[in-house]
Amino acid sequence: MPYVDRQNRICGFLDIEENENSGKFLRRYFILDTKEDNLVWYMDNPQNLPSGSPPVGSIKLTYISKVCVLMNAGMRKYFLQANDQQDLVEWVNVLNKATKITVPKQADSLCHADNALRHSENLGIRKQMSYRTEIVGGVPIITPTQVIIPVAR
Repeated sequence: MPYVDRQNRICGFLDIEENENSGKFLRRYFILDTKEDNLVWYMDNPQNLPSGSPPVGSIKLTYISKVCVLMNAGMRKYFLQANDQQDLVEWVNVLNKATKITVPKQADSLCHADNALRHSENLGIRKQMSYRTEIVGGVPIITPTQVIIPVAR
């Protein structure tokens, strides 16, 4: 089960398929370090290893695009297993939270515009608006570029 260490990092054991498509899972000690923007893993808890032992592997959190039992990081896929369902859910939650892409505040205005659009459609009025779509970190960002204009149906 993951826990928070003295440096405020999420730590714990998971099984990982280090060699892609090998089908062989190895038990490793993971440290999720959001300050350093890394997920690193060791053969065992670093406290049980010789001082200065390097990690077996690491992934920059910005490279992780999806977390479930499978993590996509760039062109590589990492398969993980947990001890039990609760452990898995907790790891997925902390990894998703750490790799969460935040949408700029402009999206809030789009939500308000979208709610206004839905409300006006309920009244039989259709509104049109222009917008700009950008893909940032794999997430579409839709930004209104003009004021909503009512259009009669």
